[in-house]
Amino acid sequence: MMPSTPDPDMPVDEIMRRWPATIRVMIRHGMLCIGCPFGIFHTVADAAAAHEVDEAAFTAELSRVIRPDSSDETPSAFEEETAPPGRNL
Repeated sequence: MMPSTPDPDMPVDEIMRRWPATIRVMIRHGMLCIGCPFGIFHTVADAAAAHEVDEAAFTAELSRVIRPDSSDETPSAFEEETAPPGRNL
């Protein structure tokens, strides 16, 4: 069974691979961790420090999107938040 929260020592690259909904959180905080060569080494704490993001708030937001079956409920980081009028997603 997949854990519902990341290990504090888990690299952000692994977090994004296990829980794709976290990609949206990274982007929202201006983190360009997607495809970054440091992503395989940086933990959440490392990434938060490197991007001057509040670690506690960032971790809490990651935890909110990391939940069982979140991949079925959470849209891709590259999709629009809501569909434009007359368009169904």
